Amino acid sequence: MAVLVTGGAGYIGSHMVWALLDSGEDVVVLDRLSTGFRWAVAPEARFYLGDVGDTEILSQIFSENDIDAVIHFAGSVVVPESIRQPLSYYENNTGKTRTLIAATLGAGIRNFIFSSTAAVYGANGIDRPIVESDPLSPQTPYGLSKLMSEMMLQDASTAHDLRYVALRYFNVAGADPELRTGQSTLNATHLIKAAVETALGKRRKMDVYGTDYPTHDGTGVRDFIHVADLAQAHLSALRYLRKGGQPLVANCGYGTGYSVLDVLSAVMEESGRRFEVNYLPRREGDMASVIADSTLLRRKLNWMPRHDGINEIVRTSLEWELLLSRRNSLSVSGLQQRLASLTF
Repeated sequence: MAVLVTGGAGYIGSHMVWALLDSGEDVVVLDRLSTGFRWAVAPEARFYLGDVGDTEILSQIFSENDIDAVIHFAGSVVVPESIRQPLSYYENNTGKTRTLIAATLGAGIRNFIFSSTAAVYGANGIDRPIVESDPLSPQTPYGLSKLMSEMMLQDASTAHDLRYVALRYFNVAGADPELRTGQSTLNATHLIKAAVETALGKRRKMDVYGTDYPTHDGTGVRDFIHVADLAQAHLSALRYLRKGGQPLVANCGYGTGYSVLDVLSAVMEESGRRFEVNYLPRREGDMASVIADSTLLRRKLNWMPRHDGINEIVRTSLEWELLLSRRNSLSVSGLQQRLASLTF
């Protein structure tokens, strides 16, 4: 049996593909490469270039492969962009998820793992780690688009015996400890990615949005989870569903929060470099503190994190960024050599 990974050429998806292959799974990837990279997909995976909302390519994939589970990462993830382009987010994150669910059910597949987000909780004013039963009040189209997808899964599960796990990610960061893949998106908005690029001179300065939050240093506090631990949470979810596990929604985080300035300090420490920090007003949709209670994930799926330290997350991010720099340098050098060899 095989696992279909949508968005498998993206940041989290590419880590998931490697984790599945490491555990002996047969893997199929669907990605339109709008933000992902073909080279990021492990060579052992079967790759299809296409959109998750395309019923024809979904039909082709399901007919050509013996798939028993779908792990759905494909979607748009930039919160400020969702405020500017809400209809695009509802189409890409909600409408196309509906298409995928319908195709999955039509193919007789009953195991579905969904990439959700802590943004479904919104600005709920809770000053403790968030549990899954806390009020859901998304403040952005991004959060709403993910919550609506969760609701579709719940209804489809009731009507069609669909077994699913929806994992609500907190702040994902870091890179594969073996440096096979990492965060490679151009102009990424992720805090740690941006800070690492700034430390290495790829950005002139680091912008910090909001210094008047009710936190220990006035900057926003987030629960950062290493991408390798997140991939393992999905593997645990897959095993759970294959054993007949019932629908489950679970937080993915460590239960520990770090502020923006805590993160910048860790990046400066690990890189040995200081950089300019530019302080700006709060952004619409940002919250003061968002920390996960991951008790349910640990108890139901027997998940145990292995990389739960901000310095390790930052260190693997730095190592990956340095590797990207070397790759880019070699690519430019090779291009220059080829151009020099041409005669006009």
